[in-house]
Parts: sequence; C-alpha cells; structure tokens
Amino acid sequence: MGWRLARLLDWLFHHAGIPILKVIGPLFFDRTYLTGRHFEPGGDGWRWVSRSILTQRLLRYNRQVPWPVSPFIVISNPRNLSFHVDDLNNFQTIGCYFQNFAGRITIGRGTYIAPNTGFITANHDFMNPSVHLPGADVTLGEHCWIGMNAVILPGVTLGPHTVVGAGAVVTQSFPEGRVIVAGVPAKVVKRL
Repeated sequence: MGWRLARLLDWLFHHAGIPILKVIGPLFFDRTYLTGRHFEPGGDGWRWVSRSILTQRLLRYNRQVPWPVSPFIVISNPRNLSFHVDDLNNFQTIGCYFQNFAGRITIGRGTYIAPNTGFITANHDFMNPSVHLPGADVTLGEHCWIGMNAVILPGVTLGPHTVVGAGAVVTQSFPEGRVIVAGVPAKVVKRL
C-alpha cells in the first residue's frame, strides 16, 4: 500500500507537479512555511512537500511538525523552534536532533546546519540521570555554519557568522560571533 501511494505521489509531482501541490500542500502543512526561496521556480520546496505528505502525514514521522521535514530528523517540540522560511533546507538532511521540549531553539537567518548535528536544551542530572535539569535556550545568530556531528548544549548562544567545526561539542556561548570554534569542548581556533 505504502509503495503504491509513493508511486502515485511521484507521478503527480512529475506530471501534474507543482500546480497540484500548491493546492494540496496547504491541506497538510502551515501555508507560512510553503513560501520563500525554496518555493521559487527551480527550488526543491515542492519536492520536499510531496515527500513529506507521505512520510509525515501518512507514515506519521514528525507528524506534529507543521512544515516539510526529512523523516530522518527528530524535532521534540516544533513550537519551541524558530527559523526563517528561507532556511527550510536545514530540515531536509539526515540525522539532526532538535531536543527542545524544555527550551527554545532559535536559528538565525542564513544559517547552515550539516547532517548529524544535535541541539540540546535540557540535560540529565549528573547525580541522577533519570532526572532532567531545567531547560535553557539555544540561539544561533545569522549566517552561522554548524559542521557535521557537532553538538550544541543547553544555554549556548552563538553570535553571527560563527562556524562550528565538525565533531565539536559546544558547551559555552560565543555571543560576539565571527569566530571558528572547534574541539571538545569547543574553543575559538580563529577569528573571522
């Protein structure tokens, strides 16, 4: 059954394509997120909508998220996540984990997020791992670049034009921005 529906959606996209998706897309997703640069001619937005109708609404992966999201991403609470619609591409990759049930994650405009990154707003108590500590917001400034396998921990603020190296664990804030941070724990390795 699922493969037949996938073939039907693929056929609709390639033959009837975007006109059909412009009509049915808002039935499945918040219209606000169906705008921006990815929905202009030549953009991938409508392809993401077609895939996400199947994965989010029918197969129920990320079903609570009101915008098209890869089935290989986890978003704890979409109401605690803010970003610009032009940056919808950050939710089309694989392996990203937005753990934000206890705090907000704010992603600045023009920020790029690589696969397998983690954004954590609440951690476990070191003395009792079955207890979560209170949440703290994570904020990324504009035009940041988060490298593959990086982890951003609770309470971290990254200023504009901050680059986080692949595999870094960011435990402290760098609010001034215009830096490259790398390592475990992340430290400034270069000023931009």
